[in-house]
Amino acid sequence: MHVIVATDGSRQSLRAARHLKSFADPKKITDVSVIAVTRPLAAVAFADELSPKDRRKADLEAGGFKKAAESAAAVIAAEFEGWGPKVHQRLRSGSPANEIIKAAQQLGAGLVVVASGGRGLSDTVLVGSTAQRVQHYAPCPVLVVRPNPRPRRKKS
Repeated sequence: MHVIVATDGSRQSLRAARHLKSFADPKKITDVSVIAVTRPLAAVAFADELSPKDRRKADLEAGGFKKAAESAAAVIAAEFEGWGPKVHQRLRSGSPANEIIKAAQQLGAGLVVVASGGRGLSDTVLVGSTAQRVQHYAPCPVLVVRPNPRPRRKKS
């Protein structure tokens, strides 16, 4: 089975990759494709929260969004090294949800792993919008890994 692990450069996407490893049988997975999608006309950079800070700064200065996406994909791919399946890093450009769905179709994926709430305006707006679209339109099952709930403040 071919598994796609999508990253948006967030810590939550790293958590999603680790969650897959926590229960999946690597003997049943032939390939893992780590996919990072950059938006060609985005006003906001691909925010790589996974690479060391000095690497992030150098990537943005050297190559912008593409280098940041490559670095984030490399960090996720490193999680699967030595685990068993072949690991591929793929960089795509366009709408994240659309590109993840297309990749799942083109690669014949048996599972897509996405993080919910990697990046959004708030806890309630845009949380998991990419994950939602992938979940609804992917040609295979989708594992959506939600963030740990934040502790609630006690009302006084």
